[in-house]
Amino acid sequence: MQPFTERVVQIIRSIPSGKIMTYGQIAASAGSPRAARQVVRILHAMSTTQQLPWHRVVNKHGEIALGDPDSAEEQRLRLEEEGITFTLEQRIPLEQYRFEPDLSVEEVSSDE
Repeated sequence: MQPFTERVVQIIRSIPSGKIMTYGQIAASAGSPRAARQVVRILHAMSTTQQLPWHRVVNKHGEIALGDPDSAEEQRLRLEEEGITFTLEQRIPLEQYRFEPDLSVEEVSSDE
Protein backbone atom coordinates (compact mmCIF):
# COMPACT_ATOMS: atom_id res chain seq x y z
CA MET A 1 0.00 0.00 0.00
CA GLN A 2 1.31 3.45 -0.90
CA PRO A 3 2.11 5.83 2.01
CA PHE A 4 -0.69 8.27 1.07
CA THR A 5 -3.18 5.41 0.89
CA GLU A 6 -2.06 4.11 4.29
CA ARG A 7 -2.50 7.57 5.82
CA VAL A 8 -5.97 7.93 4.28
CA VAL A 9 -7.03 4.53 5.63
CA GLN A 10 -5.74 5.39 9.11
CA ILE A 11 -7.51 8.75 9.11
CA ILE A 12 -10.82 7.27 7.98
CA ARG A 13 -10.55 4.59 10.67
CA SER A 14 -10.06 7.33 13.27
CA ILE A 15 -13.39 9.06 12.55
CA PRO A 16 -15.54 8.37 15.61
CA SER A 17 -19.19 7.47 15.57
CA GLY A 18 -21.37 10.57 15.27
CA LYS A 19 -18.72 12.57 13.39
CA ILE A 20 -17.90 13.07 9.71
CA MET A 21 -15.01 14.27 7.57
CA THR A 22 -14.96 15.55 4.01
CA TYR A 23 -12.98 13.98 1.19
CA GLY A 24 -10.82 17.10 0.93
CA GLN A 25 -10.28 17.29 4.65
CA ILE A 26 -9.03 13.70 4.68
CA ALA A 27 -6.74 14.39 1.72
CA ALA A 28 -5.28 17.47 3.45
CA SER A 29 -4.85 15.57 6.72
CA ALA A 30 -3.01 12.84 4.80
CA GLY A 31 -0.63 15.42 3.34
CA SER A 32 -2.09 16.06 -0.11
CA PRO A 33 -4.77 18.79 0.00
CA ARG A 34 -5.63 18.47 -3.70
CA ALA A 35 -6.22 14.71 -3.61
CA ALA A 36 -9.91 14.55 -2.65
CA ARG A 37 -10.68 12.43 -5.71
CA GLN A 38 -7.98 9.98 -4.70
CA VAL A 39 -9.70 9.65 -1.32
CA VAL A 40 -12.90 8.78 -3.20
CA ARG A 41 -11.05 6.07 -5.13
CA ILE A 42 -9.46 4.67 -1.98
CA LEU A 43 -12.86 4.50 -0.26
CA HIS A 44 -14.41 2.82 -3.28
CA ALA A 45 -11.65 0.25 -3.58
CA MET A 46 -10.94 -0.47 0.08
CA SER A 47 -14.03 0.18 2.20
CA THR A 48 -14.99 -3.46 2.45
CA THR A 49 -11.56 -5.09 2.63
CA GLN A 50 -10.26 -2.57 5.18
CA GLN A 51 -13.61 -2.37 7.05
CA LEU A 52 -13.65 1.43 6.80
CA PRO A 53 -16.50 3.56 8.17
CA TRP A 54 -17.14 4.86 4.64
CA HIS A 55 -20.47 6.34 5.63
CA ARG A 56 -18.70 9.01 7.74
CA VAL A 57 -17.17 10.67 4.67
CA VAL A 58 -19.14 13.34 2.80
CA ASN A 59 -18.45 16.09 0.27
CA LYS A 60 -17.29 19.61 1.09
CA HIS A 61 -20.88 20.83 1.44
CA GLY A 62 -21.81 18.18 4.00
CA GLU A 63 -23.78 16.23 1.43
CA ILE A 64 -23.89 12.56 0.61
CA ALA A 65 -22.12 12.30 -2.73
CA LEU A 66 -23.04 8.78 -3.75
CA GLY A 67 -24.88 8.54 -7.06
CA ASP A 68 -26.56 5.22 -6.34
CA PRO A 69 -29.84 5.94 -4.51
CA ASP A 70 -29.70 2.73 -2.44
CA SER A 71 -26.14 3.40 -1.27
CA ALA A 72 -26.96 7.04 -0.52
CA GLU A 73 -29.96 5.95 1.56
CA GLU A 74 -27.82 3.41 3.41
CA GLN A 75 -25.26 6.12 4.18
CA ARG A 76 -27.94 8.49 5.43
CA LEU A 77 -29.50 5.81 7.66
CA ARG A 78 -26.12 4.86 9.14
CA LEU A 79 -25.34 8.50 9.90
CA GLU A 80 -28.74 9.07 11.46
CA GLU A 81 -28.27 5.95 13.61
CA GLU A 82 -25.12 7.61 14.95
CA GLY A 83 -27.08 10.76 15.87
CA ILE A 84 -26.17 12.93 12.89
CA THR A 85 -28.98 15.16 11.68
CA PHE A 86 -29.52 16.72 8.27
CA THR A 87 -30.76 20.20 7.43
CA LEU A 88 -33.82 20.81 5.27
CA GLU A 89 -31.38 21.14 2.35
CA GLN A 90 -30.21 17.54 3.04
CA ARG A 91 -26.83 18.70 4.34
CA ILE A 92 -24.94 17.82 7.49
CA PRO A 93 -23.97 20.93 9.51
CA LEU A 94 -20.18 20.65 9.22
CA GLU A 95 -19.57 23.03 12.12
CA GLN A 96 -21.47 20.65 14.38
CA TYR A 97 -20.34 17.22 13.18
CA ARG A 98 -16.94 17.68 11.52
CA PHE A 99 -14.19 15.60 13.09
CA GLU A 100 -10.81 17.30 13.43
CA PRO A 101 -8.21 14.57 13.95
CA ASP A 102 -5.29 15.32 16.26
CA LEU A 103 -2.97 13.44 13.93
CA SER A 104 -0.41 15.35 11.95
CA VAL A 105 1.02 13.90 8.76
CA GLU A 106 4.21 13.02 10.64
CA GLU A 107 2.33 11.17 13.39
CA VAL A 108 0.18 9.27 10.91
CA SER A 109 3.10 8.31 8.70
CA SER A 110 5.40 7.30 11.57
CA ASP A 111 3.69 3.90 11.69
CA GLU A 112 4.75 3.02 8.15
